[in-house]
Amino acid sequence: MSSVPFTKMQAQGNDFVVLNGLSCELPELTDTFVRQITERRYGIGCDQLLVLENCASADASLRIFNSDGSEAANCGNGLRCVGELLMHDSGKESISIKLADRTVTASRGETGVRVEMGAATITDQTDAHVDVEIGNEHRVFFEATEKFPTDRNVEIVTGQVVDHIYIDIIERGAGRTPACGSGACATAAAVWAVEGEVRPLKIEMPGGEVIVSGSIDNVILEGIVSKTFEGQFSIDG
Repeated sequence: MSSVPFTKMQAQGNDFVVLNGLSCELPELTDTFVRQITERRYGIGCDQLLVLENCASADASLRIFNSDGSEAANCGNGLRCVGELLMHDSGKESISIKLADRTVTASRGETGVRVEMGAATITDQTDAHVDVEIGNEHRVFFEATEKFPTDRNVEIVTGQVVDHIYIDIIERGAGRTPACGSGACATAAAVWAVEGEVRPLKIEMPGGEVIVSGSIDNVILEGIVSKTFEGQFSIDG
């Protein structure tokens, strides 16, 4: 039986297992392995598995796996967590991370780790919802009068006091989670579109709050992250 080192991290209760392929040999990332390591009773347990790999065009590339074994294209809270890890290990003040469709930059801000997430695109808008693409797809509901889709992340706006937005989250492949960074960004983009004004917003989720600022062309996500523990995960073989 072999093992692989891991780091457990969280951002607003959105928790991750990080495998750092920059410093260790990665196992084969099969559906079975992903389900085992993300399972909360028989594995380590997390919302998403984050896998860092070497990259010629950035400090690292990132693959994101949901707890059901499916792969995701973006994860704002995960990016902030691995950004903190890479900045700590390298001593750099900012880190570039390559995703499937974009390269983002992580740095330390006034209230935690900030990531420049890149552009958000409004793909559909009705009285009840706004669809937003930000590397992955989201549907932001202002009125829960429609059936929730299963092919994208869902954010439900449950309240708003001026620039303070309250949301609940259902993530594709992970279900209900305490927080979602890209979902917070999608929510801000949806509010900007509906209200016709771009301004910093505090997005409060069940697990905590983040600040979303910037513009529709480069959404900036900032908030606290932490490392909870490290260990070795045994691999059956």
